Amino acid sequence: MKSRLALFAMLIAVFAAAYASEAPWYKWRNRVSGAILCSQTSPGTGWTLYRGPYMEAACRKPGNPQ
Repeated sequence: MKSRLALFAMLIAVFAAAYASEAPWYKWRNRVSGAILCSQTSPGTGWTLYRGPYMEAACRKPGNPQ
C-alpha cells in the first residue's frame, strides 16, 4: 500500500513539473548605487523592481513566458 501511494505521489510530481512554465525575468535597481541587474527573483533588500517582465535572462525581449 505504501509503495502505491509513493508511486502515485511521484507521478503527480512529474506531471506537475511537465506543465510548469518558466519564471519571468525582471530588471532590479539598487537603491544606493543605481546599478541595474536582470534576475527572476529579488536580489535582496536594497533592490527595487525597475522594469519587467522579460522572457529571457538578458532582459531584452519583453513579455511573460508561457
